[in-house]
Amino acid sequence: MYRFVAALIAGLAVAFPALADVTGPARIVDGNTIWIGQTNIRIHGIDAPELKQTCRTSKGKEQLCGQLAKQTLERIVNGQEVTCKGDALDRYGRLIAVCYVGPFDINEQMVVDGWALAYRKYSTDYVRAETFAKSRREGMWRGTFQAPWEWRKAKH
Repeated sequence: MYRFVAALIAGLAVAFPALADVTGPARIVDGNTIWIGQTNIRIHGIDAPELKQTCRTSKGKEQLCGQLAKQTLERIVNGQEVTCKGDALDRYGRLIAVCYVGPFDINEQMVVDGWALAYRKYSTDYVRAETFAKSRREGMWRGTFQAPWEWRKAKH
């Protein structure tokens, strides 16, 4: 019995290699999605604007907030090695993970910088960071915007 269970677990590790820590250089897809090697990662607990999503500055000027969110994540990562820790896949097969550059939680930093929102539908981990960003008028909080989940719903 033990050998069967051990073989089964080993088989699952091969079938689902993303269900573990993943470390390496990251390719930034958007403000909440990255690739490390062959692993597509959805950053846990946050929702950043979609790449084509716009928002407005305090003076009413339209800006590409989805692109700015991606640029912010690129700046945070800045070519450094990223470690992502996750144990679940989303419906698109992406690893859902908390990602770090050294000791720094990049999920939280995206929210603190105001270019992602706490994704309360799935987690309350970053609500305090969002409250902080909003109080300091960081990123999108400087003007007006539609929550990414509302923007996606309106586009479908």
